[in-house]
Amino acid sequence: DTLCTRDKPMPIAPILFPEPAFNEAVHPKTKADLDKLGVALSRLSEEDPTLQVRREADTNETILSGLGETHLEVAAEKMLRKFGVGVDLETPRVPYKETITIPARAEYKHKKQTGGHGQYGHVFLELEPLPRGSGREFIDKVVGGRIPKNYIPAVEKGVNEAAQEGVLAGYPVVDIKTRVYDGTYHPVDSSDICFKIAGAQALKKGLSQGQPILLEPIMNIKVSVPEDFTGDIIGDLNAKRAKVLGMNPEDGRNVIEAQVPQAEILR
Repeated sequence: DTLCTRDKPMPIAPILFPEPAFNEAVHPKTKADLDKLGVALSRLSEEDPTLQVRREADTNETILSGLGETHLEVAAEKMLRKFGVGVDLETPRVPYKETITIPARAEYKHKKQTGGHGQYGHVFLELEPLPRGSGREFIDKVVGGRIPKNYIPAVEKGVNEAAQEGVLAGYPVVDIKTRVYDGTYHPVDSSDICFKIAGAQALKKGLSQGQPILLEPIMNIKVSVPEDFTGDIIGDLNAKRAKVLGMNPEDGRNVIEAQVPQAEILR
């Protein structure tokens, strides 16, 4: 916006800021720093449009993006000097996932008897791998009242909570279909918490039997490089476990298209 006469408006082209190209995770040094971190990051991004802040849901990290390592170090120093917030900048964690490769069946019986009411919940689960990007599905296939309908949501809750930590390395489980198809209950000792525990433990058993694998994030990249350095760049990409998809000449340069594991890009 600018000031001008109504009959002669004067449009001015906006300033184009470069997109951030470097990311680091921001960790407050103390509890007091944590309380002030959100306000400090918000003010910094308002003052400097080339800084961007986002929350990475998969790793529960706050990611600060800028034009380079020095840019982010200056931003961290400014947070301490201007807002009194001390932070450490670290390489972001890679949001690995886990899944299964073959169908599996599992059961778990949660049974405890103490003074008074006991605890009883018994579920049978079928696990099935889904195509990549499908997420998680839960299906109720119990018939004949083997598990009362009011306990099915508890089973689903237990399954979803257990899926947050896989059996291989504790990463979230994705791309599986969970089907509860049978079980038993006790008219007195059964409760929601019993079926929640049974559902969670049955899922963990099923994951172990389904030949679990680790899913690694893969990034699509394009590298524009002078022809004389093409061989060196392809060598660097191969050293980073990259898969070169193709190479096209463009204005005296070569544009290399490749897929690279995210863990290699962050290093």
